[in-house]
Amino acid sequence: MATIVFRTANKTATARRCLTSHLKGPARAGESHMPLSSANSPSLTLLPGTRWFSRGPSVRFMSHGTAGRSSAGRTRRGALALGGAAAVTAAAAIAGVLANANHFQRAEMATKVIQAEKKEAEDDILERCRGLMSPPVTDIHVLQERKGEMRTKMEMLIMETQAEFCKALVEVDGGTFRVDQWRKEGGGGGVSCVLQDGKVFERAGVNVSVVSGHLTEEAARQMRSRGKILKGKDGKLPFCAMGVSSVIHPKNPHIPTVHFNYRYFEIEQEDGSHQWWFGGGTDLTPVYIDEEDTFHFHKTLKEACDKHNSQYYAKFKKWCDQYFYIKHRGETRGIGGIFFDDLDSPSQEEAFDFVKSCTSTVVPCYLPIVYKHVNDSFTDEEKNWQQLRRGRYVEFNLVYDRGVKFGLATPGSRIESILMSLPLTARWEYMCEPAEGTREAEMLEVLRNPKEWV
Repeated sequence: MATIVFRTANKTATARRCLTSHLKGPARAGESHMPLSSANSPSLTLLPGTRWFSRGPSVRFMSHGTAGRSSAGRTRRGALALGGAAAVTAAAAIAGVLANANHFQRAEMATKVIQAEKKEAEDDILERCRGLMSPPVTDIHVLQERKGEMRTKMEMLIMETQAEFCKALVEVDGGTFRVDQWRKEGGGGGVSCVLQDGKVFERAGVNVSVVSGHLTEEAARQMRSRGKILKGKDGKLPFCAMGVSSVIHPKNPHIPTVHFNYRYFEIEQEDGSHQWWFGGGTDLTPVYIDEEDTFHFHKTLKEACDKHNSQYYAKFKKWCDQYFYIKHRGETRGIGGIFFDDLDSPSQEEAFDFVKSCTSTVVPCYLPIVYKHVNDSFTDEEKNWQQLRRGRYVEFNLVYDRGVKFGLATPGSRIESILMSLPLTARWEYMCEPAEGTREAEMLEVLRNPKEWV
């Protein structure tokens, strides 16, 4: 049972309710709520077309296409509309404008509607929780009491990012997300959302984790290697880490794989002071190069960066190319995006605002590309090339990825959530090299020699 205190000018009213009943919003006609699990079974299931909460920001995509082969050849369908539960009237008003816009313009305009909705409810933690995939990791009453602290701001941001992206994926796929709430021994936990073997996505995972404890020596060693000066008390370094991460592996080889991760880290030192920093990025891994897709993806990220610092995009794009590099293959994992770490300036609030701008791009930079290619036909040879490129993806994640290394080195980590980034299927062939002049060879050339896209 949770105690909820409502304060007014004249009195304080205290109401005791269980967390689940307090979170439920009034159902509207034609909608149902996702049931919460018992304490013994933390799994939740998001049913296609349902809304767990009746209010709060949401993203809606509408398409009449299906994935896979098309007798008419490759077609591009981009009937795309985004909106929120509180913006039906506004969405209708701009429908005429959107009707003739292309898929990229539609995403940009509708994202502004979503951001306006989020602004209105920014200070009300409980109201914002109504749109999430599950209750936050931290107790809602604790978040309400500490809503001015960065830990609370970041936890709400990553939970909302997870919900918006999951809802957008459900609209295009029509499948079901399994929602698992898990707890970490020693402090914190997370929410893993996984859609597996859908119509469009072979695997789509969107994870949130909010964990705390003491850094292991291995984890501290990794941070010191990046220049961190860490001084613990009695050899211990209390930490808090939180983030949202996602990897999407589509079935159609003409739809790229996308990855994003945004995180916040805080360490308490021996004198009681705190070190903090942000990290993250978004990157695209296509199987075949499409210049229009690549330009749209990088342009969306650049615009988010330019709002805060004109140097960010160039710096973080280069960092991304260098980070997502498979050294033993001599090629990048994909066509890049942005990547940054240890961001602790110019101030905590300004750094957070930058991360918030980055998270707002995850839907508009990717979903228009999905809709554009969702009906593209493909051959067995193209599918085989996708499987080979996935093999490279696996190699990078298991050998080089910093997040995977940290997760595996942290006691009590949830291995299923860490390895969610791997595809269901992949392939390795001995001495495989595409023939000159093919689209496969063109892709490999870009991976071996990264380009400037905007």
